[in-house]
Amino acid sequence: MQRGRLAGIALGALLLTVSAACGGSQPEETAPSPASAEMPPGHPPMGQTDPNAMLPTPVMGEGASLTWTMPAGWTNEPPSNVMRQAQYRVPGAAGDGLCVVYYFGAGQGGGPEANAERWADQFDQPDGSSSRDVLVTEASEASGMPVLLVEVTGTYKEGGMMMTGGPETANEGYMLKAAIVQGPDANWFFKFTGPEETVRANTEQFQTLVDSIQGPA
Repeated sequence: MQRGRLAGIALGALLLTVSAACGGSQPEETAPSPASAEMPPGHPPMGQTDPNAMLPTPVMGEGASLTWTMPAGWTNEPPSNVMRQAQYRVPGAAGDGLCVVYYFGAGQGGGPEANAERWADQFDQPDGSSSRDVLVTEASEASGMPVLLVEVTGTYKEGGMMMTGGPETANEGYMLKAAIVQGPDANWFFKFTGPEETVRANTEQFQTLVDSIQGPA
């Protein structure tokens, strides 16, 4: 009897051990991580960096600001990033254009000619030639401040990860008209891009804007 009781106890212990081992192999339920939890409407995807959040806000010193008059028929929009001092929607039958005014801070932004060539490089030509070959520049002035007028046409390569966080887009039949104004402490960049028909139709309006630019009082 004693031997049978001992055997029963040993068998029971073995069964308990096997049961515990099988139960321990089951995965435990865990709460979803914040990354996999449902995001509120409009929340950007987790892990995606907003390129605008990395842009430093330009510091504008006293006496550095310029003023100008928005042309009639254009629409004033909230600037989409801190580098833009103004942003205008320009309506056109061929599609809207966009005129943006940039200021990067005292001593920042680079020289007029270098920027004109960089903007030309944002365009492709149908025959594969350099857009610098069709780049047109003209020296001018506004309220006594030197101005470089810039014009180029072609397929405009817009955006890209560094600029917008999205893919680069190619816009055929586009045109750039721009003015680089040498302000008191840095260059100001007035950059008008859009379908060529729209930009050409607003050539007079753009020149009116440039002529209206005033330095500090």
